[in-house]
Amino acid sequence: MKKYILLTTLSLATLGTAASHADEVAIKAEISKTMPSTKIESIKESPVKGVYEVSVDNALIYMSSDAHYAFQGHLIDIANKKDLTEEKLADVRKNAISKLGDKKIVFKAKIPKYTVSIFTDIDCGYCRKLHSEIDSYLAEGITIQYLFYPRAGKDSESYKKAVAVWCAKDRNAALTAAKKDQKIDMQTCENPVDEHMKLAEVFQVRGTPMIVTEKGNVYPGYVPAKELLEALKAENTPSK
Repeated sequence: MKKYILLTTLSLATLGTAASHADEVAIKAEISKTMPSTKIESIKESPVKGVYEVSVDNALIYMSSDAHYAFQGHLIDIANKKDLTEEKLADVRKNAISKLGDKKIVFKAKIPKYTVSIFTDIDCGYCRKLHSEIDSYLAEGITIQYLFYPRAGKDSESYKKAVAVWCAKDRNAALTAAKKDQKIDMQTCENPVDEHMKLAEVFQVRGTPMIVTEKGNVYPGYVPAKELLEALKAENTPSK
């Protein structure tokens, strides 16, 4: 995904109607020409007149109606102190993680109340700290779904460990052992690690762990179980 000029501060009303036919045709044609492998998921009017919100490959970009200009960044409603793009990205994240299906390593709470997805690096200190407290999260009714994001990149030792964990007969046990720096069988097989990493890059994961809630909201870094529980409760409490 190409990076575009950052749009940071605009006071705007929230819109979201479909693009006009002519504008949609122009935008699709330009994306097909310049980014042929990009999958267009939707094209809608943005809060800026003449600018469209384009959902592509689990990310958002903005394009002018004549398709001559494109940029990526966040639209901010200054008056209402709202990040309009973040609200849309939450839905994008939620849908993208859902599409992974069973390509996750799941530690399920006995009495599940909430589910979070966590991008993790086996060799990350705070990732290990979080996992060492996995029973606390499960006891609070928080099911953990792990996605791999070895920060050292493909073919690093962390990457190879992630593949080995996925290929283990008991993935949960292998992940726990690896996070304790215990020896695991360094086997290989068909795995979703590259897919997880691609998604992490689209989500602009800057460090691990990164927690994504069922609503698609992000909590970067380690969050203790009780603190995370309170955040999830607040997130799921309807605003008055």
